[in-house]
Amino acid sequence: MKSYRKELWFEIKARRELFNITSFVNQCLTESGIKEGLCLVNAMHITSSVFINDDESGLHHDFEVWLEKLAPEKPYSQYKHNGFEDNADAHLKRTIMGREVVVAITNGKLDFGPWEQIFYGEFDGKRRKRVLVKIIGD
Repeated sequence: MKSYRKELWFEIKARRELFNITSFVNQCLTESGIKEGLCLVNAMHITSSVFINDDESGLHHDFEVWLEKLAPEKPYSQYKHNGFEDNADAHLKRTIMGREVVVAITNGKLDFGPWEQIFYGEFDGKRRKRVLVKIIGD
């Protein structure tokens, strides 16, 4: 069994951002040479998420609205965590959206259902952030 590991770094310009990282993960899969196995993709920051969904702008807007209703950024004073930082809402949003995904690899390809793509969700950005890709298999 082979193992492959790579960190993907992203410069996040906004506080909150959702973007498709499927092409980056596919590049990792090509580099790994693995044809059958599993691919783990996980956020390496406590205020970010990796998840699978459809790449549709209306849905991305709906995520933003829904998450803001569940864990509004402001007022900052509503959260006990917000003493030295103002990112309690980002921690909650990450919990809702999840930390990682695992995708089967079949015949050298990510084995997705229709419309599935891998996304990185950032909820406390404006700096460099990273994602871990770990692939195991043959």
